[in-house]
Amino acid sequence: MTRCRLCGSEALASVVDLGATPPCESFLAADQLDQPEPAYPLHLRVCTDCWLAQIPPLITPEETFKEYAYFSSYSTSWVEHARTFVADAVERVGLGTDGSEAFVVEVASNDGYLLKHVVDRGIRCLGIEPSVNVGAAARDAGVPTLTEFLSPDTGSAVRAEHGPADLVVANNVYAHIPDVVGFTRGLRALVADDGWVSIEVQHLLTLIEENQYDTIYHEHFQYYTVASAIRALASGGLALVDVELLPTHGGSIRLWARPAEAAGEPTRQVADVLAREKAAGLQELSGYTEFSARVAKVRRDLLRFLIEAAERGETVVGYGAPGKGNTLLNHCGIRPDLLAYTVDRNPYKHGRFTPGTRIPILPPEQIAADKPDYVLVLPWNLRAELTEQLSFVHDWGGRLVFPIPELSIVEVTS
Repeated sequence: MTRCRLCGSEALASVVDLGATPPCESFLAADQLDQPEPAYPLHLRVCTDCWLAQIPPLITPEETFKEYAYFSSYSTSWVEHARTFVADAVERVGLGTDGSEAFVVEVASNDGYLLKHVVDRGIRCLGIEPSVNVGAAARDAGVPTLTEFLSPDTGSAVRAEHGPADLVVANNVYAHIPDVVGFTRGLRALVADDGWVSIEVQHLLTLIEENQYDTIYHEHFQYYTVASAIRALASGGLALVDVELLPTHGGSIRLWARPAEAAGEPTRQVADVLAREKAAGLQELSGYTEFSARVAKVRRDLLRFLIEAAERGETVVGYGAPGKGNTLLNHCGIRPDLLAYTVDRNPYKHGRFTPGTRIPILPPEQIAADKPDYVLVLPWNLRAELTEQLSFVHDWGGRLVFPIPELSIVEVTS
């Protein structure tokens, strides 16, 4: 990668090099274990002109998302997050309050986890989801879903057939597209001239501050500050109006944008977050220089714990098989000798193996059957939810281990 994908600058500086890993969602079937597995460099750089952090686009969205292993509805807290968002958005945007028929479009709508709440309110909606399997699940749940990637042409075609959208939602997808300019123009094509766009994406500020390096993987092509998001939105004719700081995914931003001609002045919250980012040094190289060293410490601490547990004859298993977990496992070089298996609520992953590290993925019930000494929680961002779900490990004196932002061993109460 020699040029910034947003502004075209060649001024790219290294932030952290995680070596080479397989795509994080390329789970292996048993009959693939003796076959070669491609791995791609995972090297985060930042553009010192527009400050967009990015990795090389070495795999295409088509390779990742046509058949996808992630179903949003398996996270209880994420479904509740979506329900709350819909309720708040209906009030904020005033969907249908003037007696007109409202129209909501969600891009990367997954299995309908969010739009089902829109359907329940009787509001007309459409999901745009490229993954065939999860899109089918959404339609089975009663959520109208188009199987496509968003582009300017797709946005224009949807607008021509269904009319402009009063609200366009794009949660956890703005990082997943290498053509950020084309995608943003697609959002503008969808939204009404006086409509709203809501985007949720992980905040680079918390990624750096909280050592959340495992969220760097090949599905995520770029990582945003509010400052770089403003530039990205402008590339498609959108302007930032407001921003919310969210706890999701370890720290996210919700960007409220409108077509530039209807946007008006941004709120004070936008200025406040921009000031925080500047104070953290994220508009100069000094804010990035120590990150690589802190990443190396996370790796050393986790490996030391796993090796010492193995030498004591203690058992460690994993909980969850998220994309971020596969970055962590591969970067640390963890294999089944240190982590016997991991479990996941998603039946799609059962009987498969983690990419690169070849760790078996089993149903969650296996933990209670085996009573391990430790459970390594890979989706650490769901700490509160999973601490409650896994409280039963207290019955045999088991403990939970969270690797990020630093190694934490937790005794749970039943």
